[in-house]
Amino acid sequence: MAEKYEVSRIPIREALRSLEAEGLVESRKYSGSVVAPSPVEDADDLFEIRIVLEAATAKRAAKRAEALNASDVPDLKWREQRKEINDILEAGDIVIAQERYEDLAVLNMRFHFAVAELSGSLSFISLLRQISGKIEWLYSLNVTRRGPQAWPEHREIIAAIDAGQVERAAEVMARHVRRSRDSYFAMMADPSH
Repeated sequence: MAEKYEVSRIPIREALRSLEAEGLVESRKYSGSVVAPSPVEDADDLFEIRIVLEAATAKRAAKRAEALNASDVPDLKWREQRKEINDILEAGDIVIAQERYEDLAVLNMRFHFAVAELSGSLSFISLLRQISGKIEWLYSLNVTRRGPQAWPEHREIIAAIDAGQVERAAEVMARHVRRSRDSYFAMMADPSH
């Protein structure tokens, strides 16, 4: 690869390590690196992890919102993050209206990362980053079916967070991920897909 792309071996090794950390590449002793098996095989596990992780991020974000709502001191970083989420939601609305579903997978991950950032938890952000490549892959396989249904659910999630509704935020996020899981497996079971 280094020869083909006319770069040193160091950036190739770093890129492969990064892809391996995301579960997209497997390193094999004495034989190099290969593309990891499809995340389809791990789909059930990934969705279970997502349900727990993303419900926790939404819950933590809502706790922060609850504290901010009770405070007289504005949090400029929070406002900046919320503006970013609004921009992501508006971009998704445009993509859906134009039926450019291939662009929705990236926007979907951006939304979920932005919620994780609202949580303020570096652990949650790091964990989500570790599985994000596989999640985006699974979502992209089902984006035309699930995307138009899932996108409006993001507004319900962020409304619960903004209102500081801790349990509701967690519940709505978990339901959102479960619906994505159910839609994914329905698509996989459909012989015409």
